[in-house]
Amino acid sequence: MVWEDLLPHIEFAYNRVVNSTTTHTPFEVMYGFNPLTPLDLLPIPVLDEVLCKYGFEKATFIKNLHQHIKRQIKRKVGKYAQHANKIHKALIFEHGD
Repeated sequence: MVWEDLLPHIEFAYNRVVNSTTTHTPFEVMYGFNPLTPLDLLPIPVLDEVLCKYGFEKATFIKNLHQHIKRQIKRKVGKYAQHANKIHKALIFEHGD
């Protein structure tokens, strides 16, 4: 087996890990839910009218999730910057420096 054959499995595993910054998995950020594992997969009946009925609700949920993720990222980046800036001194340059 070559490493290229393992990439889909690695990607699947990565997309199921909770990110410390967003507090969500990458898959959940994109689709609003976590992917099923192979053990969870069962035949799903295709019911178009049920899927269409919940489409708007799902889109709204994902938009709200993305807003939450953006706020979470901004908060974490602020904490990272605050921590990184603790060791920096303010430099004041005078004319001629």
